[in-house]
Amino acid sequence: MTQGKTTRRSAGGVEYALTRRRVRNINLRVRPDGSVAVSAAGWVPVSAVDAFVASRADWVRQARQRLTLRRQTEEKTPLPARTEALARMQALCEAYYPVFASTCPGGRMPKVAVRDMHTRWGSCSLRTGTLAFSLRLCTMPAAAQEYVVVHEFCHFAHPDHSPAFWAAVGRVLPDYKARRALLRTPVPPPGIE
Repeated sequence: MTQGKTTRRSAGGVEYALTRRRVRNINLRVRPDGSVAVSAAGWVPVSAVDAFVASRADWVRQARQRLTLRRQTEEKTPLPARTEALARMQALCEAYYPVFASTCPGGRMPKVAVRDMHTRWGSCSLRTGTLAFSLRLCTMPAAAQEYVVVHEFCHFAHPDHSPAFWAAVGRVLPDYKARRALLRTPVPPPGIE
């Protein structure tokens, strides 16, 4: 199979699109529309990819349920205006900037942007010195918003998810795992802000 070619397959009751790419692992992702995308290196046998997908069938089902719940929640919770969301995220970034000033490109406060992202809560561009956040993040609890801001700031020093990266996140937010879990909860539990 040639690099970049996509084929439709089914394994373990999961229909998926297999794309051959230069990757080290077999990567499985449930897209916002509920479809399943898998990428694997050309040398990985199709039987191994099928077995991997079949072994993750329950995870795919749960991910689709979370997507459905998230869509239902979003229908009930309107997104804030972009200017309101940008002001919120700018204020959070300014509050945490002193902690990260030495790792920011040029030692300057990064540019802050808000975008209509559907697959990420935030992103960090080392090249432009920009932190971008999903508009949907502003509908999440404040503790979750702070976690994403800290997470993205930490990428200036550690542009990966290595143990050193997670240690840096943990130094600023020792409870980061609980905060991160709030992002996976379609409806925040009562009393969590």
